[in-house]
Amino acid sequence: MKLREPMPDLSDATVWLNGEVTREDLVGEIPTLIHFWSISCHLCKKAMPQVNELRDKYKGKLNVIAIHMPRSEEDRNLEEIKQKAVEHDMTQPIYVDGDNHTVTNRFENQYVPSYYLFDREGKLRHFQIGGSGMNMLEKRVIRMFNEEGKSE
Repeated sequence: MKLREPMPDLSDATVWLNGEVTREDLVGEIPTLIHFWSISCHLCKKAMPQVNELRDKYKGKLNVIAIHMPRSEEDRNLEEIKQKAVEHDMTQPIYVDGDNHTVTNRFENQYVPSYYLFDREGKLRHFQIGGSGMNMLEKRVIRMFNEEGKSE
């Protein structure tokens, strides 16, 4: 995805965990952080407490959505995905992408972890990959809050 492109459609999940959301639910009110992760990704597990911290710190100001992207056959075990979500305190909605990588392909995503930050109009404002750099991600979130606050 390129900056300023609209948020892709979030339909066709294998299953949603912790509630289902649509693109329409996420666009219009507040910014959205969508993060890709996988149960076999060590960096994802390491970064998850920081993602959860952003989720909790900016509750009501920032939507946080997880997308589970399978990287291997073992990553497709739904019970294992559910178990890891609980273990890592993932209370945000989780889109479980299936065999065809439907939403992963819509995002043109190739990496876990990866983070897509959309403004309240649903346009991509920031993208980053990797388990480090969470401070940079939070700075981008704050910058977007400040910019959107000025436009009101």
